[in-house]
Amino acid sequence: MGLVARIEDLPLARPFVISRGARTHARVVVATLRRGGFTGRGEGVPYSRHGETAEAVAAAIAALPEDITHEALADLLPPGAARNAADCALWDWESRQTGQRVWELAGLPAPRPVTSCVTLSLEAPEAMEARARDEGWRPLLKVKLGTPDDLPRLRAVRRGAPAARLIVDANEGWRVEDWLALAPELAALGVELVEQPLPAGQDEALRGLPRPVPVCADESVHTRADLPRLAGLYDAVNIKLDKAGGLTEALALREAARAGGFRVMVGCMLGSSLAMAPALLLAQGAGLGGP
Repeated sequence: MGLVARIEDLPLARPFVISRGARTHARVVVATLRRGGFTGRGEGVPYSRHGETAEAVAAAIAALPEDITHEALADLLPPGAARNAADCALWDWESRQTGQRVWELAGLPAPRPVTSCVTLSLEAPEAMEARARDEGWRPLLKVKLGTPDDLPRLRAVRRGAPAARLIVDANEGWRVEDWLALAPELAALGVELVEQPLPAGQDEALRGLPRPVPVCADESVHTRADLPRLAGLYDAVNIKLDKAGGLTEALALREAARAGGFRVMVGCMLGSSLAMAPALLLAQGAGLGGP
């Protein structure tokens, strides 16, 4: 009975490289809630940038009381992978216990297919061009950048996928000077959005800068509490279940973001389909999609 947690290491089909490092496996924590003859599962992906480890996340889940509720969970755990896994396990358990779909329980319309994107890891320009050529049939590509040599990489991707819509993710890798130099080039290459160009905590530097391409907060936004300070700095927010601490807060954040005039993108960490499934509900009506 109650919640148990299991750590899983999932091999990736290819290395995933961003400006902060590379990964060949996704380390996830699966929360399983057994109560009253029904079982619910949820998955969280610990984020080392915020000091999370799989072991600490699993321990936090295992320490939760057997009668945990969404409301109590928000009081007991901060936003993050542990709360996300437990919250999604609760939604799954409630769905099975009631015989209703999660979207019905949440009072949402039935989900419809959404457009998602494929992420191109940070590599040498030739490698990124080849990958873009392979994936260029997809309608939307996200390009990982955030280095001193980003423009040759982006030009290579555009050569490889001349018809694809492009999003760029700098992963906090630029400075103001980089933005001023690169922004006109991004616009000329047809980039539709730039994620987190500056480090989180330096958001105020975006105020008043030229904006030829819309800018999206990622590392700078976790929950509804972050939105007021981002107003006037970002055009969009990237909502992730692991950052928000579960579907409950993520849905509330989506509505608050829309009410505040932000466009909404729904992202994810490196996880399995168990982690992605709840995000389909979150992505309904999102202006931009993808991991």
